[in-house]
Amino acid sequence: MGRSTKSESSFNKPRQVRSAEATKAQILDAAMEEFAKHGLSGARTEAIASGSGVTKAMIYYYFDSKEKLYQAVLQRLDFPINDMIQETNLEQLPPEEALREVIQAAIAYRVQHPHLGMILFQEANQNQGKFYKQTNWQEGFEQVIGILERGMAEGCFRPVDPFITAIHIAAVCTFYFDAYENLKYAKPDLDLRSPEMIEQYTQQAINLILAGVRFNIEQ
Repeated sequence: MGRSTKSESSFNKPRQVRSAEATKAQILDAAMEEFAKHGLSGARTEAIASGSGVTKAMIYYYFDSKEKLYQAVLQRLDFPINDMIQETNLEQLPPEEALREVIQAAIAYRVQHPHLGMILFQEANQNQGKFYKQTNWQEGFEQVIGILERGMAEGCFRPVDPFITAIHIAAVCTFYFDAYENLKYAKPDLDLRSPEMIEQYTQQAINLILAGVRFNIEQ
């Protein structure tokens, strides 16, 4: 009998782990939406609990406090884009191709995470970047700077300020999504979030950025 109880306990452990991870994911999904609307200071744990289908006590059990839940949301949004960029082995690609891959990854990531822009706006507005600076967001930014520096060293990119140019590139990749609620009225007949429009925007962004940094022999 004791042997059977031990076996059943061991059998249930993976299921319990999966259940815990699923619950945390539900909480994070609801928290992303709440923090996007109200930021850290205005977000209510009651709303997050209601949106995730758990109790407030469960939120505090997994994340200790609203602030730590907020930090977990920022980490959740930050790490995947760095992983996407790192998995492309950018150092092995020619600078132009590497930059193309980064632009595609950045835009694809914004499509997958529509709340990111508002969360970052709330973080900048309410906290002046206090919590965002604790994430590893710099990794992706430094990758872009490195590509630009390598392209200049190899003579395929014209002389530019890598830091400022990286900011310009980030703006091209994000403004379309951050300003969507306003931009949708500029062309009401177009579905700016359709796969066709996203693909067109991606290619236009790549062409614009590469035209801006590519070394022009005629000059």
